[in-house]
Amino acid sequence: MCWTTAMNRALYLIIGGFLGAGKTTAIRKIARHLADRGLRVGLITNDQSTGLVDTAILRTEEFPVEEITGGCFCCRFTSLVEASEKLSAGSRPDVFIAEPVGSCTDLVATVSFPLRRLYGDTYRVAPLSVLVDPLRAERMLGLESGRNFSRSVLYVYAKQLEEADVLVINKCDLIAPGRQDRLEAALRRAYPRPAVHRVSARAGTGLEDWIDGLIGHDGGAGSAPDVDYELYAEGEASLGWLNASVSLRADRGVDGNELLRTLALSIREALGRVEIAHLKMTLVPAEEAGDIGVIHLVRTDAEPEVSHALRAPLAARSLLINLRAEAEPGLLRQCVADAIAGCGCQVEIKRLDHFRPSKPRPTHRIVEPDTGARDRT
Repeated sequence: MCWTTAMNRALYLIIGGFLGAGKTTAIRKIARHLADRGLRVGLITNDQSTGLVDTAILRTEEFPVEEITGGCFCCRFTSLVEASEKLSAGSRPDVFIAEPVGSCTDLVATVSFPLRRLYGDTYRVAPLSVLVDPLRAERMLGLESGRNFSRSVLYVYAKQLEEADVLVINKCDLIAPGRQDRLEAALRRAYPRPAVHRVSARAGTGLEDWIDGLIGHDGGAGSAPDVDYELYAEGEASLGWLNASVSLRADRGVDGNELLRTLALSIREALGRVEIAHLKMTLVPAEEAGDIGVIHLVRTDAEPEVSHALRAPLAARSLLINLRAEAEPGLLRQCVADAIAGCGCQVEIKRLDHFRPSKPRPTHRIVEPDTGARDRT
């Protein structure tokens, strides 16, 4: 596949997947991969609130990024189009990469098909990719024991896999080839329609074959699956949501990487038996641009992982926290506030939002890919 083939319409890549599947890392690597081949790339992130860690991470790569807050792409479709137009006016991307909220599903009916129907002269919409964290998927599919989510959250997870045109088993560096084979076989039995790829976005392996398969296709095949919006809403509302922006100051330089790890462990311990979907934090110097520390915790029984280490000790710094877990939002707030208060720094909380997502109310819902599709608005 020639990466530099001229296109009359910009390519639109939507890369979904459950919380903690590694979407942001994959998007960052894909964007760099495309840019190295001479293509202009624009990125669109999405969250229920402001202060998104993913946006902060992607902006360090110096790609143009637009952030849509206050709801999923499905409910903020007009904002998605406006973000695309803003990027087009500025950097004129050849490829848009959109990262939806990790608890969102029904993206084919509410985003892919409406983009193709209403804006098909402007965008060529690729098949929907859904990333899978193999350790989470093994538990979801009953291949391994361990902590899991409630029935309604599992429903959302299963619908994400069902609607995928391409299933991408990410983080393959974490499990042995035999377990990869077993997981792929289980996914193919449960979801026989989508293509399956194995990648490690962190290691940069398998990405080119996956993206080559998307560039040559316009949309996926088949109708959008049925979705029980009451159960979907229950699943999203089961997840507490917290976004915080915090200013930290110390009298002397502090190891920011160790500070992130200490905060992650403190939050995990305070939450107890609550299942964490994803805890993400960034730490940046207040006095110097260009350096960033990033840490992730994707399960309660996992260890925090620093995915980007700070280069030098810090005296003043800005902290972003995004926490999603199956618990009351008030509990998340208390656990995070206690962890910050005990971090050994002077603390100023700039913003702290904690809530449950409201019921999804999509702007459009087009269930068939052809021009005779029904639009349930």
